[in-house]
Amino acid sequence: QVQLVESGGTSVEAGGSLTLSCAVSGYTYTSNCMAWFRQPPGQEREGVAVILTKGGTTYYADAVKGRFTISQDNAKNTLYLEMNSLKPEDTAIYYCAAVPPLTYCFRGSPREYQYKYWGQGTQVTVSS
Repeated sequence: QVQLVESGGTSVEAGGSLTLSCAVSGYTYTSNCMAWFRQPPGQEREGVAVILTKGGTTYYADAVKGRFTISQDNAKNTLYLEMNSLKPEDTAIYYCAAVPPLTYCFRGSPREYQYKYWGQGTQVTVSS
């Protein structure tokens, strides 16, 4: 059974930095892509960043481009999201997610419908 467990969420002041981690276990295959999504209070969940696991190509939502960096450590089976220059509007629950086998991952900001496996989420709060 695939399990994704996020960590690293906390409260931070605007302009600060934070790195989220997502520990992955239970895979019998390599997911073609893994992504971070977020759900701001009272809003729909939205895609933040995706990494194509074979090759490392990344894509970002416009709102975070230039400030966030998605990366992976295959030896540790861990996905990361480095967040810099944080803004109050980055406040959200952040989720990591993975696609099922044989998925052709969308080349762009991640699309929720492609992702089958989800973590429980970690809260990030940015104060002004």
